[in-house]
Amino acid sequence: MGLTTINNEKVAIVGTPCHMIAASKMDKFSDILGESPIEIKIGLFCMENFSYSYMKKLLEENNVDIEDVKECRIEKNFLWFYLNEGKIFKIPIEKAKSCTRKNCNICMDFTSELSDISVGSVGSEEGWSTIIVRSNKGFELVKNAKNDEYIQTKPIEESGLKLIERLANKKKKENLSEIRKREMVGRPVIYRRQMPLTEYAEEVSNCQFKDLKSDVIDIGACVLCGACDLVCPEGVIRIEDRKPQIKGKCPEGCNLCYVTCPRTYIPNNIIDQESDKKPLGEYIKILSAKAPKLKGQDGGVATALLNYALSENLVDEVVVVDKSNSEAWKPVPKLTGNVADVINAAGTKYAACTIFTPLKELNKGNGGV
Repeated sequence: MGLTTINNEKVAIVGTPCHMIAASKMDKFSDILGESPIEIKIGLFCMENFSYSYMKKLLEENNVDIEDVKECRIEKNFLWFYLNEGKIFKIPIEKAKSCTRKNCNICMDFTSELSDISVGSVGSEEGWSTIIVRSNKGFELVKNAKNDEYIQTKPIEESGLKLIERLANKKKKENLSEIRKREMVGRPVIYRRQMPLTEYAEEVSNCQFKDLKSDVIDIGACVLCGACDLVCPEGVIRIEDRKPQIKGKCPEGCNLCYVTCPRTYIPNNIIDQESDKKPLGEYIKILSAKAPKLKGQDGGVATALLNYALSENLVDEVVVVDKSNSEAWKPVPKLTGNVADVINAAGTKYAACTIFTPLKELNKGNGGV
């Protein structure tokens, strides 16, 4: 197995749409991957992610030291940097797109459609977040967190809902165009190609890391999530030089890295064509929410829900994205059961992060498929 959870610990994760796809694959294919420790998936609204090194360079070109950045956020078609001494630097999103990671240009999911709960600022008034409740587990989490006063909720305005749908459709349309453009020059993009489960099983049966490299990594589709590293039963995959690399030999018949990757084929028991046509995917309800006891970005809702899950022992630990101690604003994943760590890591980092690698602390490999 690639995932064998020690002590059956349960974990909550917060991540982008691609992270939610990988986590969903871990859940659906537990028969070959092993039982996933991921109990709760909180997905973020995401139009694109930025390269940390390119973003740092962009700031330098505008005489801004990344060490001075206190908060970063995207609003009103600008990328805003809140600096020390109350200073603010903003740059139009169109200009900042030079820093966008090219793997984001083929993503067709704006609202993390495969999460239990999606959270984002779009569609709600300032100081509030939008929550899209997608699963029964997510419904119970939101309901109970509200009852225990971790969050407040209210109906979302119709205009807000229309804005979210418009942006979701825009991302699907533009990135589908990019997928077709890449394929016209002979670079097949297999992400989002749904197929029946039996056909999928046959398609990926002999796919190993070399296939992952040619189908995903070499064509600029890797999202650096670390899922391949997590599930490798031999521990021979490493994230180095900003891409996954193999430092050994794949065991015969093992295809776990290929199965788990969010940028390989997706069987229709995870995403079917009908739900894929809906701008926001499947959901139960949509609300506006904020956390009255927290002063966090966009209402602090994701942080409040994680704190509630920890406090009520719904999960043992959570994966958050913190900032590096040595490189300002560089995102680093962290597995923690400490509420203070969750609060300290609050706020969006807008750069790729290997959020699954900390889960290696919980798991041990013991064989192949």
